[in-house]
Amino acid sequence: MWHINRIHICVISKIVSKSFFLSKSLTKYSTHSKRIVLGIESSCDDTAAAVVDEAGTVLGEAINSQTELHVEVGGIVPHVARDLHQLHIDDVVQSTLHNAGISLEDVDAVATTVKPGLHMSLDVGMKYTKQLLKNTWKPFIPIHHMEAHALTARMIDSSIEFPFLVLLASGGHCLLAVAEAVDHFLLLGKSLDVAPGDSFDKIARALKLVLLPEYQGLCGGAAVELMAKGGDPHAFVRTPIMQAHVNCDFSFSGVQTRFEQQIEKQEAELGLDLNRVLPSVSDICASFQYNILQHLSNRVQRAIIFCHREKLLPLNDATVVLSGGVASNQFLRQGLQRVCEAHGTRLVCPPPKLCTDNGIMIAWNGIEKLKTGLGIEDINSVEVLPRCPLGRDISADVDAASIKVWKIPLL
Repeated sequence: MWHINRIHICVISKIVSKSFFLSKSLTKYSTHSKRIVLGIESSCDDTAAAVVDEAGTVLGEAINSQTELHVEVGGIVPHVARDLHQLHIDDVVQSTLHNAGISLEDVDAVATTVKPGLHMSLDVGMKYTKQLLKNTWKPFIPIHHMEAHALTARMIDSSIEFPFLVLLASGGHCLLAVAEAVDHFLLLGKSLDVAPGDSFDKIARALKLVLLPEYQGLCGGAAVELMAKGGDPHAFVRTPIMQAHVNCDFSFSGVQTRFEQQIEKQEAELGLDLNRVLPSVSDICASFQYNILQHLSNRVQRAIIFCHREKLLPLNDATVVLSGGVASNQFLRQGLQRVCEAHGTRLVCPPPKLCTDNGIMIAWNGIEKLKTGLGIEDINSVEVLPRCPLGRDISADVDAASIKVWKIPLL
């Protein structure tokens, strides 16, 4: 077990002082008549909470980000993430209520992420919620993390109606699904190996971007995107990923490995020492990012065609939602926008702040369920689930359809 020693405490204190922030309350409860939900998120490496009303107004929020620490140690260490959640969860929740100008007694329900995620992290949020609601009648709404990501767009754009297509791409997941209702999803495809966000992190680490002062503290995805702005996306041309598989599943391990090998080869040829970054780093980042875009766009295009054929989406005014941490990447957004335009669909992306893990999306998912009377459960009967599929899997139907797609200019 990883215990936080004196050195870790010093590092954590430094990070907390830089990363902990509180949003200002937008509305006071004393003048608020709409139902409100407190959302609590601790599925991975961020401790977050928010109070949101049924109109989508964020009344208050707080978050403690562990990103800087995990970048320093080279990845998320579950025991460390758990200890930091335990250290900060009460402050985060109490600060959220304070910012909203309310007390726990004023909320209509509490929603907490219970699946999927890191078991130790989820467990901290669940145990805290149980203690919080121990002596209260407040309804408890367990939240599926990926469902929350999928529905966040409905908070910022009330014109999004069911059904719609959603691409969720993050550090832990990548999937395509049709959101038919608040609690009903059809899974079209998922990652067969690693998630795109994890691949971005691995490439950033292989390129040693953390050695550059302006990149310190950035997550791998943000670092690669920033570095790629000065690079040539065609510098390292690769064979399209899973070209022979006409489905909506994803695979990122192969392209990640090929680029890692390219990095190692160039470093060996140049005799590069451990404290230097490759001169071609911008081109590598741009090319890697472009490869990821090509793979995502291929799958999204096939999903749109399949959904139209099967009448899973309206032929006119269909919506594609892009969410999850990887959706913060503006290059990927622009490329997928071109795909959607080519198929007469609109692309909706939450603002970057709502793409990464946050308490707002958890609270909003709670609102969605509260309004429909769905998902309220006895907190003592709910268990956390590190692995949990999203909706009903119809990916075999997509595979059987053997839909070929055409090339769309992405740049």
